[in-house]
Amino acid sequence: MRELVVHGVYRHFKGNLYYVEGLAKDSETGEDTVVYRALYGDRALWVRPLSVFLSEVDREKYPEAGQRYRFEQIG
Repeated sequence: MRELVVHGVYRHFKGNLYYVEGLAKDSETGEDTVVYRALYGDRALWVRPLSVFLSEVDREKYPEAGQRYRFEQIG
C-alpha cells in the first residue's frame, strides 16, 4: 500500500489540489481517515478513509483519467 505524506500537497485525479492536514480515527469504526483541505475556493476541510484516499482511479467509471491514483502527491 502507498504511504500518506502528512502536510503534503496532493492532486485529485479531476485536477484540484489539496493539502493533507493530518490523520484521524473514525470514532465508530476506528478506521484511519485523512483530513485534508481544498487549496481553491472556500478552502473547505474534508475527510475520507485512508484506503479510499490512496486508492487507484476506477478506470471503468473514469477511463480518461490522467493519473493512476485518486490522489497523487505533487512537488
